[in-house]
Parts: sequence; C-alpha cells; structure tokens
Amino acid sequence: MMRFPRFQAAAVLALVACGSGSNDQQQPPPLPKTVARAPKPTPDTVTTASPKKVDGPAVVVADPDKVDGAALRARTRARLAADRSPVTVLTGGTAFELGRRLCEQVVPKRPAATPVLIKPNMSGFNWFRNPKTGDNGVTGRTTDPEFVRGIVRCVKARGHTKITVADGFTGKPSDWQRLIKVSGYGAMAAAEKVDLVALDDDGVFDVEGAKPGKPLAISGLEKTRVPTLLMPKGLADHLAHGLYISAPKIKTHRYSVFSLGIKSMQGTAMYSDASPAYQQKWRTHREIAKALQLVKAKDPGARALYVKSLEVFAERMVDILELEAPDVVLAEGAPAMTGDGFDKLYPNAEPVAIGGTNVITVDRVGAQYLGLWANAALAAELGGHATSPLLEVAAKRFGIDLANPKIVGDGAALFATPRPAYLIGMAEFEVGAPPAEAPGELLDPKTLPTELHASPVTDAPVIDGAIDDAWSKAPVLTFVTDWAGRGTKTTTRVRALWSATGLHLLFELDNITPFTDRTRPVDIERIDLYEENCVELFLALDPANRDRYVEIEVGPFGHFFDILVDRNAKPRADHSWSAGLRIGTTRDDARNAAVIEIAIESPDVLRALTASARLPIGVYRMEGKLRRQYLAAFPTRTPKPSFHVPSAFGTLVLDP
Repeated sequence: MMRFPRFQAAAVLALVACGSGSNDQQQPPPLPKTVARAPKPTPDTVTTASPKKVDGPAVVVADPDKVDGAALRARTRARLAADRSPVTVLTGGTAFELGRRLCEQVVPKRPAATPVLIKPNMSGFNWFRNPKTGDNGVTGRTTDPEFVRGIVRCVKARGHTKITVADGFTGKPSDWQRLIKVSGYGAMAAAEKVDLVALDDDGVFDVEGAKPGKPLAISGLEKTRVPTLLMPKGLADHLAHGLYISAPKIKTHRYSVFSLGIKSMQGTAMYSDASPAYQQKWRTHREIAKALQLVKAKDPGARALYVKSLEVFAERMVDILELEAPDVVLAEGAPAMTGDGFDKLYPNAEPVAIGGTNVITVDRVGAQYLGLWANAALAAELGGHATSPLLEVAAKRFGIDLANPKIVGDGAALFATPRPAYLIGMAEFEVGAPPAEAPGELLDPKTLPTELHASPVTDAPVIDGAIDDAWSKAPVLTFVTDWAGRGTKTTTRVRALWSATGLHLLFELDNITPFTDRTRPVDIERIDLYEENCVELFLALDPANRDRYVEIEVGPFGHFFDILVDRNAKPRADHSWSAGLRIGTTRDDARNAAVIEIAIESPDVLRALTASARLPIGVYRMEGKLRRQYLAAFPTRTPKPSFHVPSAFGTLVLDP
C-alpha cells in the first residue's frame, strides 16, 4: 500500500458514534456550533482551489485524518436494516419540476445550518463527442442538471445556504472544465450560487480551501474486499455532520445491469494502490478486463468469467455502500435510458423520478421500472442472476426483503403491469427489445384542424427568428399529431402571413432533441435534411393539381432543402427549382425549444398568392434520433410514415 505524507491542515473529525448521521427526522445529526455560508461559487476551477500547478506533497492520508470505517459500517447497517419507508415514484413534467417535487416529498428535514451535498452522476459517459453532430457524448448518460437545479431550489426553500454539487471524475482538470461546460452544470451552479466540486485530488488542484477531494484513509477495512479504499474529505465531512443526497441517472448499464444509487457510488471511489488515487476507480471492477478479452476471442469460458467478475464487483460496491450510503436517493429518469447506458441509448416514454431514504429499496423499485427485476431472460444470460448482482448482494448483506416494496406517488400506476426491458450487455448479449414510443390515442378526425389561415400584411415581417409584432395578426395552428393521427407530447405551432413579396411562415417547436449535423454549411442546399430535425412544407400552387407541389425543408439551425415535385412526371423531382428562401432561426436550449421563420419568394409562389385563394398544403415535422417522430398537422394515416400523400393535404387559406 502506498503511503503519503500528511497535508499540514486541521485534522478532519473522524466519523464515530453509530447513528451520528441518522436519517431520522425526529433526531437530526449533531452539528458544529457554526456552519459557514457557502463561498462564492467558482465552477471554473476544480474544487474551488488554485488553477495552476503548485509543488507539494503527493496525495496524502495520515493517521489523524482517518475515517472510522467500523463506526460508519455499523451505523449504515443499523439504519438501512431498520428503514422500511416507501419508495416514491413521480411522473410528468420537466426534469426541474421532478427534481423539486421529489425533494419536497422525500428529503428529510434538517436544521437550516446543515451543509448539503448533492452527488449527481456527472461522469457516467465514455467521452465527449462533437456536439455539432447532434450528440455531445454526455447528455442522456448523466443526471440532467435541471433535475439537480430542482433539488437545489428545494433545499434552498428550506433555508439551507451551504450547498455543494459534487462527483468524482478521472479526467484531467481541463477535462473537468469541459465537462461542466458541455453538461450545463457549470452554468447551473453559477446561476444558483452553489459550489461545484470534483471529488478528485491530483496534488495540484486541491491544495487550498476545504480540500473536498483530499483522500482520507479509512480504518477497519482489512477484512473487506476494498482494504485500500480512500474517501474524499468532502464526502466524509457530509457523512459526519451534513445531509448527503445521491442524485443518479436512471439507466440500464452494460456491465452492472442498471445504474442507480448503489452503482453511482463508484464515482467517489479512490484507492491508495497508486497515485493519483482518484484515477484508481477501475480497481473496483479490475477483473472485467480479462473477461472481455475472452469474450472478444469467443472463448467458451468467457461468460462464466464475466459473471464471476460482476459478482466480485458487486461485493466491492456493497463494501463501499456500507461506508458511504447516502441519506436519501433522488433518481432522475427524464427520460430514463435503456440500452447500454453509454453508446446505444433508448429513452423510455414517460419522464419519471424515483426516490427514498433507503438506497437498496430505491434500487429495487428502479430495477422493476427498467424491467430488470425477476427477469428470466436476464437470468439465462447471467448465470441465474435475475437482476443486478449489486442489488442481490446488498439485500443479502443488509437482510432486506425485496419481494414487495411499498411504492407511493403519482407514478405508482406505472408498476401495475410488468415493465419492458432492454439491456445491451458487454458480454455480447441483449435482454428485451428497444422501447417503442408508447402510441398515443387516435384522435377524432373531426377535432383536428383542416386549414391554415394566412393573414395579409403590407409590411412583411423581418426574417430573423424572432416573433415580432407582425405575427400577432396571424392565427396560430397548433398540432400534436403524428402522421397516423395519434396524439403525442410534442407540440408545434405554425403561423402564416402573405404579402406582395412572398409567403411567410413561423414555426414554434418544443420538445426538441439535439439531432442536427452542424458541421454541414447552412448556405448550401442540404440533401436528406429530412433524416434530421426539420419542418417540412408541401404546397400545391394549383388547387386543381394536387400532384404537383413544392417541397421545402428547414432545420432549426437554418439548413434547407427545396424541390418541385410532380408525381405524374419523370423524373418526379426537379432539384433545380428554388423557393427563393430567406430563413431566420432562434433556439432556447434551456427549454428545448426553437423558432424557424421563413419567407418564400419564388416567382411561381408569388403568382399563386391571391386573396381568398385556397391552396392544398401539408405541414410536417421530423423530430428526434433515438425515438423518431413523424408529426403532421394534417395526418396522412398511412400504414407507415409517409408525407407524400396529396389527398391528405389540408388547405392554406389566403385571407383577404
């Protein structure tokens, strides 16, 4: 075991006295006489410390700074074994609303002076990707920062002022800076005025201040499977006299089966086997490398070794659980992700949040939500394990019966029937199938719009993506239907104006998911734009000939495509035709919303613009990557998604 010299700083109080961090609302843990207010947040530095290299000792743990592992383990065992509180499941609303509501219902009351640590899953991703391709590599894999913002607002409302958001990370300090920018955590922490901390220490970025990433030795681990485990000081401080909230992402996981409260604790793991300690997290699952080599080689013994490695990993994670069990778990599933948790992501239909004060029962309910509890197909792949071995080992170690956990909250009805599962395992197996979007109800055609009215204007609107006063004259057509006429949760609003200079349309889009290749230029016509996010407009310029119409596609970043279609001609499409487009777009990433504003000024369109004209029109929207949506103002009602159905066009009415 590597030994490290001691930092010259005040010793940390050892964790003692079983129950000192009790989650009992009537007996809050003892607090220091004074608790300092949170310092000004500096999310541009790691652990709010020096941004440049400082020569000094390596990662340190010295005897006075040891954490009392035996006392912590005894306290955790007693608390979790006695905790039979229900698990709360909420559904509906935004990630922010779910985080706030779940916190209000589940987080136990503490004196306002109690420091609060919120640990989301910030580092559960492979690596960054080019965001211009529509996937930054982080979103969907990690806890939504808006969910954490909801928790922050909740505890602020209770009077807490010292609030820290923190997770472990194995990358360089510059990678942490990139992560908090790409993920949105940096902006969220700055706006909410809370500390944002990497629970890491490389001997460089944690030499000042409270040293939350300083690794502390833990006594009493000689007979565990993690004898060299260290604990970040920031976590130890909150386990001793604070409120520790775990906020994991609800997702399936290619190795651990699913990732929730127990698996999330891997983010804080440090080991003294080598330096820097924070880059030794891999040692928790070190046996997997050999197993995957055999899997790749198609070795007949690969699966057995893979399962054995997972069982050992589970034992180690439960050893960590005995030391670091959070006071409460608030898990974000807005949406929950199935697949492998990293590269192949398939979101569930409904936004949910799952929470409780017993991390084991929260994981049990989360497993059921993901369809990975008592799953026979999973057992066939994992040597008889019908759920994650992490959950099985935890329940056995703590003596907790997981047969029928009590579920409360407005999402409890989600468990009335068996839940579907989809897991892609590292050992080259799959359980279940990708979730399809829950089909909405077919809406009564009599209740759906059939016309889009365009108001006349003398002064055409400025095409800049802003909703200026001119648009107040235009009636709004709102649609939520897909091509089949089913209702969806995605809303599109369309307005139209016409003038002597052209036809003007404004699209307001909500529920946008990032799926646009921004590496492509916006000033060159974009073929196959329909394969990404875009709105589509089909307009027949002669009411007597619906089979001849213009097709215009525009994306939320200004990409475009336009052709003239004649279904009775060969070839059908005239790619030389130009709509004479002018385009303006704006986006609101915080609300997942965008505005697309266009002017169509081609001579043939201008000739068709006469007062009281009624022109056949189709208005459509393509949205999403993981779950593709084919949305239509005037549904085509074809067996498979298709927009080229002139008989289903609605009517553009040019009001006089």
